[in-house]
Amino acid sequence: MVKQIVKDPFFLQKKSEKATEADKQVIEDLLDTLRANQDRCVGMAANMIGACKTIIVVAMGTFHVAMVNPVITKKSGAYQTQESCLSLEGVRPCSRYKEIEVDYLDKDFKPQHGKYQDFTAQIIQHEIDHFSGILI
Repeated sequence: MVKQIVKDPFFLQKKSEKATEADKQVIEDLLDTLRANQDRCVGMAANMIGACKTIIVVAMGTFHVAMVNPVITKKSGAYQTQESCLSLEGVRPCSRYKEIEVDYLDKDFKPQHGKYQDFTAQIIQHEIDHFSGILI
């Protein structure tokens, strides 16, 4: 189900809890909401649709990938950039890494490991920041 985008900074700054298999509907809602906003959005965290769970979805070309409980295990190539967020107005400066490795569960809760770089790595880092209540 396509959900409304949360824009309340106080809600967005709450810490997220680990997701469980009971949160499978949140994954589907996130994927639906990303698809509905794909003309202006490349990634979303669960808190953006009102669920404080450690789930993100990322547009990787024509694929939309769900990552449950993702953890960045390796990072290199720090750089400064600017980002925007569907939940916030404007563009803000931030620090990111050019290359990252991530351990996560897929939407079927099967363990995965991925290596990402450039813009995809940037999206993943932005969305994972949402778990800690970090707003760019």
